[in-house]
Amino acid sequence: MPLRGKILNVASAGHDKLSANQQIADIIQALGCGTRSKYRDEDLRYDRIIIMTDADVDGAHIASLLITFFYQEMPQLIKGGHLYMAVPPLYRISQGGKTMYARDDAHKDELVKNEFTGRGKIEIGRFKGLGEMMAGQLKETTMDRRKRTLLRVDVDETDPEGTRASVDALMGTKPEARFRFIQERAEFVEELDI
Repeated sequence: MPLRGKILNVASAGHDKLSANQQIADIIQALGCGTRSKYRDEDLRYDRIIIMTDADVDGAHIASLLITFFYQEMPQLIKGGHLYMAVPPLYRISQGGKTMYARDDAHKDELVKNEFTGRGKIEIGRFKGLGEMMAGQLKETTMDRRKRTLLRVDVDETDPEGTRASVDALMGTKPEARFRFIQERAEFVEELDI
């Protein structure tokens, strides 16, 4: 189901805004299983719900918004092991007739070092998003069941209050909570060579 742009942040939206949002309504209708106390796993139309976004910060933000929606409105869907994230590549690396795909900078560096040892120029292309990929590339890297990488979304059940507090801090209405979260976890660089 294609979505355009970012969906509503359900963690900071009121019930009226949530129920009036067309994208949210479309997702709920497509899945057919209801939300919150009306959720029924046996009515879920799909065994796997796969979030597929661009491999950049905007894509990560969209994925965060979608995961927050499922966490808040359909937590049983996550507990049932139905929610996944596709891992599309960020880079296409070619040398001669050999082509490989890398999911991030570290993976790209690893592939260049270990897999492309032949002679000739190594060409590295960075995808701006899924829409930039040719249909065959998208199928080969992200949609082919034999080759794709899927990550199942799970919630740590050992600390449900901590998980809820983290979601509220990161996605809720209080920007100071996000700022504090970033301050506590940021790694600051002393010298930056630009």
